[in-house]
Amino acid sequence: MAPKRIGAGGGDSSILAKIANSGIVSHGRSAACDAVHVSKKLLKSTGKAAWIAGTTLLILVVPLVIEMDREQLLNEMEFQQTSLLGTPPPAGGMPMY
Repeated sequence: MAPKRIGAGGGDSSILAKIANSGIVSHGRSAACDAVHVSKKLLKSTGKAAWIAGTTLLILVVPLVIEMDREQLLNEMEFQQTSLLGTPPPAGGMPMY
């Protein structure tokens, strides 16, 4: 009599049913569901943090950059005006920022 092979007959479905209903498999499914839940929460909170950082940047940093650019342009205009009028430039030349 030849040994019975797994997958060769009708006993295959009962073995799969036993494995699928085992405690280890159900514990693994539960752990996978928990991991998905935590991942979704992490992505949601990361998105909130990115939104907060972006709006803070727009409100605080962008006006500062614009003001620094305006001041640099004003200094360049003053330097050009003083050089056109013939007054000597300051000792260090054009200020560098």
